[in-house]
Amino acid sequence: MPDECLFCKIASGEIPATVVDQNETFVAFRDIAAQAPEHVLVIPREHIGSIREVKQDGLLGGMLGFARDVAAGLGLADRGYR
Repeated sequence: MPDECLFCKIASGEIPATVVDQNETFVAFRDIAAQAPEHVLVIPREHIGSIREVKQDGLLGGMLGFARDVAAGLGLADRGYR
């Protein structure tokens, strides 16, 4: 984990966040500068500086599936989300 990575610090619990859901691979938390009534960020626990650094097959698909499940848990599945 790079020392300066804000998201790594949130994922590790070093920086507090309002966690909506989490598992061993991903963390979903509320944005402190929300731009929508429901503004939740989904991040991997593993530091990834750019999409070019993704080495695990299925990581991005897994993250989308996790985001879908978080949205459903928040009641957003039928109203739409991005």
